[in-house]
Amino acid sequence: MASLKGPGAAQKHDGSGLRIAIVHARWNSTMIDALVSGAKKTLLASGVKEENIVLESVPGSYELPLAVQRVYAASQIQSATSTVAGGVGSLASGIGDLLGGSNSTTDLQGSLQPAAPKEEPKGLRHAFDAIIAVGVLIKGESMHFEYIADAVSHGLMKVQLDTGVPVIFGLLTILNEGQGLARAGLEGGTGKEANGHNHGEDWGYAAVELGVKRKAWSEGKVAGS
Repeated sequence: MASLKGPGAAQKHDGSGLRIAIVHARWNSTMIDALVSGAKKTLLASGVKEENIVLESVPGSYELPLAVQRVYAASQIQSATSTVAGGVGSLASGIGDLLGGSNSTTDLQGSLQPAAPKEEPKGLRHAFDAIIAVGVLIKGESMHFEYIADAVSHGLMKVQLDTGVPVIFGLLTILNEGQGLARAGLEGGTGKEANGHNHGEDWGYAAVELGVKRKAWSEGKVAGS
């Protein structure tokens, strides 16, 4: 009998207008790399542009909640800075039109315009629509595993609720390496999922779905109403 476990068929959503971050630990990198690749694969397949997928890494899973929180805050600063820079440019242009393009206008425009960046930033500059947190915890001989798994799980949920941005839970809490290899879609997997489905792919789809739905919710739109 086929397993009933799993998210079912992924919903189809247009991610072309989304900006999504993947924040991942580097500990257990073989599995991490595969999971991140799986998430990117489905983000791209859902229409999210390569330049709108931002990767950030931290040493281990314990650092994920803080990193997710600060990465989102940084994207808010980028969004505000981009908006202000665009507004100043429009203001300077408007003043130039009013003053008829005199020499003084040129000087005024120069003083209002921010310094031109060496290279125009690629991609969207608004705050992230969703963030995928990826980590792998493997149980050892001590209680370290339990403490870290509990702290990270609660930490990521708190960040999600405090900021209102979807944080996709990409933390594998496994008993041995074989279980991790299986869930990362790699050879050498063991257990009931030994045939290897990359769970990172599910996280990518979840990020797009929640990113799209969050935008709709913020506009007062609820499915079926």
